[in-house]
Amino acid sequence: MDRNQVDLDVLDRGKGVPIVYTHGWADDRTAWDGVIQSLGEDIRNISWSIRGHGKSDAPPPGNYTRDHTLDDLTRIVEIAEDPVVLAGHSLGGYLSLAFCLQHPDQVRALVLIAAGPGFRKQETREQWNDAVRASSKKMDIPDGSEEAALHVDSWVIDSLQEITVPVLLIVGENDKRFAPSIAVFEKYLDVKASVVVPGAGHSVHRKYPSEVSSAIKTFFSSIGLQS
Repeated sequence: MDRNQVDLDVLDRGKGVPIVYTHGWADDRTAWDGVIQSLGEDIRNISWSIRGHGKSDAPPPGNYTRDHTLDDLTRIVEIAEDPVVLAGHSLGGYLSLAFCLQHPDQVRALVLIAAGPGFRKQETREQWNDAVRASSKKMDIPDGSEEAALHVDSWVIDSLQEITVPVLLIVGENDKRFAPSIAVFEKYLDVKASVVVPGAGHSVHRKYPSEVSSAIKTFFSSIGLQS
């Protein structure tokens, strides 16, 4: 399917340093509304819904691979017409890492929120994928869209050392699944700050948008970006 045949729901608001926000699986771009509101109009906020999510088109099964989604993310980054900061939650963080590996010249920095780098071991990947497939059967989501959350290789986690842009990590205090990723990222990436939000779970950006936006502003200041 040609990439331009899939219409994507996009919000483009504000001016200044462009941030492209990518949400997690089974969510949509409105997950970022609180953060965007807290950051205000002095930042160019570009949020979008992954194909099959929110108000974006839902193509037939077989059109939700990592390559499909990264191709869509490329379209969104092109909107900014300048190198961007990629902010990603969960699956969105993984996709942001993958995009940075593919297009390092188009990324100024990364904001990884409750994100992971994937899995090195095939057995662990299969366990994750089985859990995703099982969850998808209980959810009201388009057929085949669960493929976006499946892991097929260890490319991203094996290539982390190739990413050189500055990184901000944010995780909820109670997010036991993704908190361990901080140690992995701090080992391989240029992490400027790791922020643990007290009382927060996996959806830290939805429930604590002010804390997340404050961390982003501090991060921008530390790396010389104006907000």
